[in-house]
Amino acid sequence: MVQKNVNKNNKELLPEQCDELIKILKVRFEKNSNLHKDLEWDKVQAKLEANFEKLWSLNEMEITGGEPDVIGYDENTDEYIFCDCSSESPKGRRSICYDREALESRKEHKPENNAMDMARDMGIEILTEAEYRGLQKLGNFDTKTSSWVKTPDYIRKLGGAIFCDYRYDTVFVYHNGAESYYASRGFRGSLKI
Repeated sequence: MVQKNVNKNNKELLPEQCDELIKILKVRFEKNSNLHKDLEWDKVQAKLEANFEKLWSLNEMEITGGEPDVIGYDENTDEYIFCDCSSESPKGRRSICYDREALESRKEHKPENNAMDMARDMGIEILTEAEYRGLQKLGNFDTKTSSWVKTPDYIRKLGGAIFCDYRYDTVFVYHNGAESYYASRGFRGSLKI
């Protein structure tokens, strides 16, 4: 298991942590070939080794329970797309409200964090509704949990935020006050390398 980086200000992994993470990612890549048909691990690994600074973000995804894996390749930017592929919303990112404004609006019983700040601090992007729906075409995710998704500005300005889950063979999109939080709701992120 990859270890948490003790120095939060240092967004770099030690060489042995990089090697360990790459091994974990390789095993997962080979195990979940349905997520990335027609992609080759050697090319993915070459990208990882050429972008060590992004390994820190992948490590953050890993230690919070996201189980990041490759779900696609962007030909326009020549980048591989990693996404949280844990069966349920990542455990280390649950019980959080949507964003900083929502967190600050709570008078009592504040959650420890919020999805938008966590994603930014991890160096990843929270999934959009379209990306979430795309992920669900690769498997069944969030059958018992739910995940915040990037909320359109017009909804957020009215105090709301949206989240998704997968039930009854269908992706459902719901709304809540952005300040709400639940033990079964977290967020999924993506990272291009």
